[in-house]
Amino acid sequence: MRVHVVSDVHGNSADLAAAARGAEALVVLGDLLDFVDYDEPTHGILADILGPAATTEFARLRSEGGPGALREFTRALWADVDDPRARVDEAVRHQYRRMFAALGAVEVPVWLMPGNVDVPAMWPEFLADLPHVRAVDGEVVRIGDSRVGFVGGVPLPPGVEARAGAFRSYMREAGEYTAAVERLGAVDVLCSHAPPAVAELAYDVVARTHELTSPALLEAVRATRPRLALYGHVHAPLTERTRIGPTECLNVGHFRRRGTPAVARW
Repeated sequence: MRVHVVSDVHGNSADLAAAARGAEALVVLGDLLDFVDYDEPTHGILADILGPAATTEFARLRSEGGPGALREFTRALWADVDDPRARVDEAVRHQYRRMFAALGAVEVPVWLMPGNVDVPAMWPEFLADLPHVRAVDGEVVRIGDSRVGFVGGVPLPPGVEARAGAFRSYMREAGEYTAAVERLGAVDVLCSHAPPAVAELAYDVVARTHELTSPALLEAVRATRPRLALYGHVHAPLTERTRIGPTECLNVGHFRRRGTPAVARW
């Protein structure tokens, strides 16, 4: 069975609508929203609300700022905005209308998992009229002859709790995320937004930072030995793929920039 897999769509609705051409199924590993557009500062939700200068400084602090600098900058950004949560929710819904319209144009079954830059609580508003699109997170489904497990979002470091803010990013506390991975059990294909906790898979050579990863995913790969472990999250990884025992671990690519899916046969 030929399956196309994408991740980190970040607003690229035109290519998403065509991503399943030639495939029997489409798997989306999260991050439909373009919240902070690092390639084009005039795009994205942050720029729409606060202007492109905010995006430029956000990107700079993300790669160069000291401990806590990005958090303090973000807090200050929203201080003078009236009802920032409502403003962000409105912008999120506006983008989701476009993104789910693109998924509606896909003519094969779609399995959709949330990334950290997603608000899955809003998805039922858009999925009611899209019976071929199934939201999956923390569950195992059968695609073709393969058991495929999905774990969405990104885990926070141990001991760090999720904070409420203007944007309800899908950052999960470490224990919750680990439990979701462990509930899957043995699968043929392990799909996640975050990569397993392997340093070369986590390092982004453009942002010059190690992105958040999951030790639980690494342990699951070692223990259950799936054929494939597929993920995204790291836009410009030092290493796109590696093997852990018999498992091929593959970053399916930054779809926002690349515009083409990874191709898998299950």
